[in-house]
Amino acid sequence: MKRIFLTAAAGIIAAGAAFADSHEAGDAAEGEKDFKKCKACHTIVDPEGNVIFKGGKTGPNLWGVIGRQAGTVEGFRYGASLVAAGEAGLVWDIEQLTAYVADPKGFLRSYLDDNTAKSKMTFKLKEGLDVATFLAGLTPPPAE
Repeated sequence: MKRIFLTAAAGIIAAGAAFADSHEAGDAAEGEKDFKKCKACHTIVDPEGNVIFKGGKTGPNLWGVIGRQAGTVEGFRYGASLVAAGEAGLVWDIEQLTAYVADPKGFLRSYLDDNTAKSKMTFKLKEGLDVATFLAGLTPPPAE
């Protein structure tokens, strides 16, 4: 009986580890579906003006967000805390963006070590890894 229990427990642990590994990079196709929650505030338009996702303008255009310094889209009025985070070196990557969308105010407070930091983004996306992975696929290759 002990052997059956230990075998079953080992199988569950292995399956859980495999599931976690398979989702570390996120699923871009699922992220594209989940982005529909974001388009109320954000649009995705490439530099040539091609609309990938038509959305609102409350938030900045998210084309090329991965690899971009936080708070730097020309013409967009960011909150002071997000600008400060960018000036302190925050460059969006999948991990940082996933953490930010889960709790924008908490992320900025932690990143800036400032209990008064605020975020204009009030929506929280609990499962942001897939969206961040989708957005990473819309990042232009680095200039040579």
